[in-house]
Amino acid sequence: MGNCLTISCFTGSSYDQEIQDLPISSIFELPNPAPTWPTGNGFGSGIIDLEGLQVCQISSFKRIWATYEGGVDNLGATFFEPSSVPDGYVMLGCYSQPNNRPLSGWVLVGKNDNSSNPQEDGALVEPIDYTLFWSSESMQIKQAGYGYIWLPVPPDGYKAVGHIVTTSGEKPSLDKIRCVRADLTDESEVGDWIWGQGADVSDDGFNVYGIRPRIRGTKAQGVCLGTFILQENTSSSSSTLSLACLKNKNFTTLSYAPNIENVKTLLEIYSPKLYLHPDETYLPCSVNWYFDNGALLYKEGDESSPVRVEPNGSNLPQGGSNDDKYWLDLPVDPAAKERVKKGDLQSSEAYIHIKPMLGATFTDLAIWIFYAFNGPATAKLGLVDVPLGRIGEHVGDWEHVTLRISNFTGVLDRVFFSQHSGGTWIDSSELEYDTGTNKPVAYSSLNGHALYHKPGLVLQGTELVGIRNDTAKSDKIMDVGEKYSVVSDDILHEVVEPAWLNYDRKWGPKITYELGKEIEKMEEQLPGELRTLFESLVNLIPNEVLEEEGPTGPKMKNNWNGDEV
Repeated sequence: MGNCLTISCFTGSSYDQEIQDLPISSIFELPNPAPTWPTGNGFGSGIIDLEGLQVCQISSFKRIWATYEGGVDNLGATFFEPSSVPDGYVMLGCYSQPNNRPLSGWVLVGKNDNSSNPQEDGALVEPIDYTLFWSSESMQIKQAGYGYIWLPVPPDGYKAVGHIVTTSGEKPSLDKIRCVRADLTDESEVGDWIWGQGADVSDDGFNVYGIRPRIRGTKAQGVCLGTFILQENTSSSSSTLSLACLKNKNFTTLSYAPNIENVKTLLEIYSPKLYLHPDETYLPCSVNWYFDNGALLYKEGDESSPVRVEPNGSNLPQGGSNDDKYWLDLPVDPAAKERVKKGDLQSSEAYIHIKPMLGATFTDLAIWIFYAFNGPATAKLGLVDVPLGRIGEHVGDWEHVTLRISNFTGVLDRVFFSQHSGGTWIDSSELEYDTGTNKPVAYSSLNGHALYHKPGLVLQGTELVGIRNDTAKSDKIMDVGEKYSVVSDDILHEVVEPAWLNYDRKWGPKITYELGKEIEKMEEQLPGELRTLFESLVNLIPNEVLEEEGPTGPKMKNNWNGDEV
């Protein structure tokens, strides 16, 4: 049912060698095969019923057209249509991806199912016509012949959800694709840039993007089809896209989502291996270890009498809001304070939040990691590194990595790596995996603990000036699968949440000091050229680095109920 990624190539094309020299010529597969999922629920069955519309995830493709320059890494993009479609299912749109990585995508195909309401119009119908949306005839680029992208014209009450790609200027057959009944669709927006004039949607010209639901979250019904959209970016472009996404009207049952036993298997297979920097001082620890070792709860107006937090957090205030009335801090005793700041890798534990996403066609396993302390930042000024003193420090640090799992197949689709106030989604084909396993590798940056999918230096700023995020392999390793707790479940609602999860205040104090004087002090110690670079750096430093204030807990983050940034 489309669980195996395959591809049909151009036959006899003079561009065969061009394709063979690109990463997309190979097909990505996880190091190990996905498990066979037990029968009894719909998870991993390959089919999801959206109420009147059955959809199946297809990863076998026929290559239609390709360009070999422009887009990501200036390597072009390739356009496909699904192949090996199961009997009774029809194409809803074509697929495209950049040529800079192995073929690893999927699209949904659909099947009419109005058995629950025979009086209702069918979920899928043929278009009444096509509009030629774009062609490559006038483009002076390396390409496999000419490509033509068509927009289906739907009948009244229906919407187009995907483009057709051809190598001919003649209109495709009307039975080539289907449009979807409007009540089974939702609003969409552009996603990742694939190819075209420029990644910025403000750049004029045609661009190809992935397409995704505009509203995404644990209760949102929008479903991603895996298709692409061709968008003409102009200063007068309408915010309404020419294509819709799907909607899961059968959202309440969640019979196709993983149960707790499935989740255990998923974590056994895909739980990340986290490498800390060899020079890291501030290690992760479990929340209970932090409380056991003297973490204190402060209350506004009674700062001189902090209360020691109970080992399970049972005496933490519950609910309410982040009103600055309470906050946590390290022990007062100097020796205990220094010891707790450094964390305890042996005690470290991952905290799992199970989330239905993209209309519950995917499951996110958000994996939260706690550090007692976030260390100071280091600036790069040209060829010189400058420690920034107290800038970047704060008590309490929550970071997370999120696994996005297909409910159709149980396969890892992509991984989100949190980085300060944002983060990055990385396709499964671009991840590093622990040897002989399907466990992705993550790297935690020195002192700041931002997470990345490969080692090295990431600079927040410009190529010349910025805040250093250094990552590297070491013998300081946190294997998420060895010790974790499922702390929240938005699918089965069977998990008893720990008291600390519903503590809605800060996990560290807000410490006010003369930041201007700190910066002045550092400037005075720098020679003229470096001083100029440092002044430009100050304007680039993110707000969270310039403040010494503890974060709120995981449940207070926008991505707890929403999608990742």
